This record gives sequence, structure tokens and C-alpha cells, in this order.
Amino acid sequence: MLQQWKHNKFSILLILVGILFYWSFAYQLERTDFLKLISLWSVTFFISYKLIQQNPNNWKLLAVAALAFRLVFLFAIPNLSQDFYRFIWDGRMLLEGFNPYLSLPEVWITNGNAPIAQAQELYAGMGQLNGHHYTNYPPVSQFCYFIAALFASKNILGSAIVFRALLILADVGTFFFGKKLLKSLNLPEKQIFWYILNPFIIIELTGNLHFEAVMIFFIILSLYLLQKGYWYWAAIVFALSVSVKLIPLLFLPLFFKKFIIDKRSGFDKISITSGLPKLLGFYSIILTTVFLTFAPFLSGAFLNNFGKTISLWFQNFEFNASIFFIIRWIGYQIVGWNVIETAGKILPIVVIVILLGITFIRKNNTIPQLITAIVIGICTYYFLSTTVHPWYIAVPLSLCVYTNYKFPIVWSFVIILSYTAYIHPDFKENLWMVGLEYFIVFAVLGVEIYQNSKSVQPSLTTSSS
Repeated sequence: MLQQWKHNKFSILLILVGILFYWSFAYQLERTDFLKLISLWSVTFFISYKLIQQNPNNWKLLAVAALAFRLVFLFAIPNLSQDFYRFIWDGRMLLEGFNPYLSLPEVWITNGNAPIAQAQELYAGMGQLNGHHYTNYPPVSQFCYFIAALFASKNILGSAIVFRALLILADVGTFFFGKKLLKSLNLPEKQIFWYILNPFIIIELTGNLHFEAVMIFFIILSLYLLQKGYWYWAAIVFALSVSVKLIPLLFLPLFFKKFIIDKRSGFDKISITSGLPKLLGFYSIILTTVFLTFAPFLSGAFLNNFGKTISLWFQNFEFNASIFFIIRWIGYQIVGWNVIETAGKILPIVVIVILLGITFIRKNNTIPQLITAIVIGICTYYFLSTTVHPWYIAVPLSLCVYTNYKFPIVWSFVIILSYTAYIHPDFKENLWMVGLEYFIVFAVLGVEIYQNSKSVQPSLTTSSS
């Protein structure tokens, strides 16, 4: 009894110390102060690790810690990202009856007739680069921005608080259904805390207000419904994840064998007659639901503006890339200029080919195998991307807890090295730090591939829907 009390006392002390460090992160940190940034980052990771290690079965204590750490950020203005200013802008435009996809913030500011409160402040906050491009945030995200505008149409901090409340609720949902999915797959339920208690998730999503948290909630819920056999509801929920961020569209081919392979006979057998109608129904429901969410905004101008902004991510922007930076260096040696425009057209094709290979070569028959394929697929996409913002890796991190691959957890720690770019006033990347980040990630991935190739995944391959 005394030992248990001492154990709980130590854990509570860790939580209190964690709250202090997160408070410093939220309210005292300047992103140019990288030494303080990485110090706070490292300590919070250590605290989460010790809490999970010391309390593997005390989910109530760990859940309270995760919630307490998030609530620390409730009244903070994000200090590592300025994207939320654009979120507020879009939401207030919607509230005023304007289609946010059809106009540019800089045009409203230049003309001096912006129809929303604090327009100048929002434009200054989002930056000229953001204000110069059309919004590319899908409709469900826009709905969240609209909710913030509804409750705080004239206060930036108020809008941030509403965003944060929505993101915390999304993480609560991910925790609830994530645990249920782990239990359904006969996996340790405590593994959900490698996502929920991960400081990267707490800081980047709750703290910096990135809506990957909402997308992840819908993905996890969809996978849980699919595991339970409710594929039609899973399709609707999956479509909502696409309408938060478009990235889940990459996963669609990977569902092929989950529907086509029939395991009822005790061995894998292709079943076109029963599997193909379900697969086509699954895809049809997803595409129809996505279309319906976009329908209120559709027009020729919307398609042109939205497509133009999406293409920028492949052919204009570059940040924290891995393989592309090597290609770029080779391009400079051969032709003497940045080959991003050419590489940005070719690399997506390479990603599609790899995804199709994963679809038809790997066994993706069960939910765990499917999730593993998704983790491999999306990480391949990021490895070949020209731009990898830190919050992007929240998706593979949230899914790796259902697999034998844990390198996204390591990546979630070393991704902080990309923030060395903010040390320079003109935002200049330190390629040595980027190289170190990916060296560690690829090293851990290589070790895990070797280890997994030596043994069959015992707990993962025995579960099926």
C-alpha cells in the first residue's frame, strides 16, 4: 500500500512538472529560441515516457494527464504556427455569407473593404504568403472555422479557444474509439497513449491548432466501424476525414484486398462476386459524401482556385524534405537550377505507383495489415514530398500504435530539428539538422523492417474483421 502511494505520488509530481513545462511552452516561448524550444520539447517527451512506463494499466491517470496538458494551452495564442489566422479569416468570411474559396485576403486588404472584423490583424498574422493564395482547406475544416466565427466573430483569442475546444474533443474521441479498436484487435489498450500523451500531438495539434486531430478522429472511427463490419458507416466517416484534409484519399487503393479477399473458408481466397460490390459501394459512398460536402462551394472558379493552390504544394513549396532535397542537390550539379517544378510532377506519380504496389503485392486483408499498409504508404508519400510540415506526421503516428512499426514515434521527437529554420529571421533551413532528422528516422525504420522480416507479426496477423 505504501509502495503504491509512493508510486502515485511520483506520477502526480511528474504531471505537475509537465504542466509547468507545457505552460512555459505555451506562454513564454519564442520560436526563434531553439535552445529553449528543444529543452522544453525533450523534457515533456521524457515526462510522457515515464508516465506511460510507470502506469501502463492506469488509464484514468494517463487520460487525466493528457487532458490536463492540453488544457494548459486553452488561452494561448499559437507560437509555432500562424496558419490559424487563415482559419479565422475563412470562418468569418463564411459567417458573413462569402465563399472563402473565391477571394484572396490580400485583395480585400488592398481594397480596404474586408467584410470581417480584425481583417488587418488577421492578414498580418497569417503572413503575405498565406494571404496571397486561395484557401485549400476542405469543407469540414471550414465548418469548424465557421463554428469559431459563430462564437467569437470579433476576438482572435476567442476564436483560438473555440478551435482548441474542438481539437480537444476530437482527441477525446480518438482516445475512446482508439482504445476500442485496440481491444477489438487484441492489442494492448495502453498503446493509445503513445498518441494521446505524445507531446508532439499536444503541442502541434492542440497547441498550434492544426486540424489533423479532427481528421485522425474520423480515420480511427472509420477503421473501428470497418473492423466491426459496418463498412457503409465506415465509408461515410472516412469521407468526413477526407473533407477535413485531403490526405486520406491516398489510402483508397489500399482497401482493395480488405474487401476482395474472403477469409471465411479459413484461407485467403479472392471473392469477386461478394467482395467487389462491397468495394464499389464503399468507394461510391466515400466519393458521394465528399462531393456532397463540397457541393455548396462548387463552381468553375472554385475548381480553378482550389486546384491551383494544391499544385503549389508539389511544385513551389519546399520544407523539411528528405529524398527531394537529394534530388534537388543532384539537379543543381547537373542542370544548375532547382528542379522542383519537374520533380513536383514526377514524384506524385512515383507515389501512386508505390501505393498500387502496396495494394496488390502486400497482404492487406485484415484491419491490422491494412493499417500497416497505410502507415507505409503515407510515410512513403512524405519521404518523397517537397514539403513536410511537422504536424503532417500526426497521421502515421496515430496509426502506428496498431502496428509493429514505431518509427513515427521516434520521428515525432526528432521532427523538432526542422524548427531550426526559425532561428534565422529570413526562415532559412539548416540542412544538417534536416539530414540528422531523416538519418535517425531511416535508421529506425531500417531496423524495424529487418526485425519484422525475421518474424511473423504474431498478434497482428491473427486478428481480422
